[in-house]
Amino acid sequence: MNDQIQGESAVGSPPMGYLDHARVGPLAPVAATAFAEATALAGRSGPGDLDRLFALSDAARASAAGLIDARPHEIALSPSTSNGLFAVAAALRGPGTVLVPRYEFPANVYPWIRFAGRGGPDVRLVDPDGHRHISPDLLRRHLTPEVTALTVSAVDSLTGHVAPLAALKEVLGPDRLLIVDAIQGLGAVPLETDAADILVSGGQKWLRSGWGAALLLIRDRCAERLAPGIGGWAGVTEPFAARHPAPPLPGAAAHLATNPDFPAAAALGAAIDELLDRGGPAAMGTRIRATLAELLDRARRAGAEVLLDGLGERERAGIGTFRLPGHDPVAVHHALEAAGVITTRRGEWIRLSPHASTSAAATDLFAEALHTLTHRPSSIPASHIRTSANTSTSSDTGTSANTGTSTSTSTDNPRTQEPTCPTT
Repeated sequence: MNDQIQGESAVGSPPMGYLDHARVGPLAPVAATAFAEATALAGRSGPGDLDRLFALSDAARASAAGLIDARPHEIALSPSTSNGLFAVAAALRGPGTVLVPRYEFPANVYPWIRFAGRGGPDVRLVDPDGHRHISPDLLRRHLTPEVTALTVSAVDSLTGHVAPLAALKEVLGPDRLLIVDAIQGLGAVPLETDAADILVSGGQKWLRSGWGAALLLIRDRCAERLAPGIGGWAGVTEPFAARHPAPPLPGAAAHLATNPDFPAAAALGAAIDELLDRGGPAAMGTRIRATLAELLDRARRAGAEVLLDGLGERERAGIGTFRLPGHDPVAVHHALEAAGVITTRRGEWIRLSPHASTSAAATDLFAEALHTLTHRPSSIPASHIRTSANTSTSSDTGTSANTGTSTSTSTDNPRTQEPTCPTT
């Protein structure tokens, strides 16, 4: 974690130029308080203290149900987004094929690859036809009879594109599952969560609740199609029965390996409650999108190219990505950081992800840093910089429908140059 995030606890808010919530959302004060209070309960362990601690998990599930219009029993608390996706991959049995867009964040790729050939469905990577997201028309062309599920990010972690979940589910129909990794959109903008049969999201980004708890939604309409793949003693009705396995618990809890992290669950529940008290994703999304639009406008004025610049207002969430032709992206990223503007670099692209609390002063700080950059001599020859926003798409050519592995010789794909922190 960088020094800017560590310094937040002293003032209760991130530094002014923090534009990196798609990587890590600095812990919200209400979440920090809930975490501390729950930890104190665990430390006392007096009569009733543990019962109150355990009840925080139920309260968090109820809050999450209100956020995504679900029943509380349809939600379990997983340790992380990745853990939740692995639980789903373990629960899906073959035969069949799950479609995975090639440019998915790796957390939504590896679970399916790992369980392919181990009783899970085969994997087919879908190339996005020159785009970075899967459209309903593209999905329709890949719906062969063996396809049983599509897994997709609600919001693309590089471009900020919002997936048309309802339209994708309509193409899939009731007999195929729509599985959604929602971490880059949940809490930031309204999402078509009703369309998701299964949805997983941690809270360490836009919900700003830290690590340790993620919500796992498994709708009743598809629950019978999932076996309790990694469901352990916490997911059965009689964990201390003389004979095993005992029957699984109803709902999403059947897929729990063990109890959740109760302080982390308390933080997640508190963050969701505060979000709902402040108008929910609709109100939050209006502010975030307005701030992002201003940041991208300032970038364009400085001569930047915006990735997927043609996205409509409702097609982009809280993420926007740009590059400055003629300027070394590493130098751009470092210069922004030196000016107090915290972003993420993906290859040649710089990703912006403000929150509702991002101030106008942060936008001015960003614009001033870009102005300084663009009035310096170019650090590399302009002839060495590509100028088309579409040239960064992958030239991957090899795909295995059974394992989901691919071979690539391209270095243009920014997703091959992930930062060290695996939370981006």
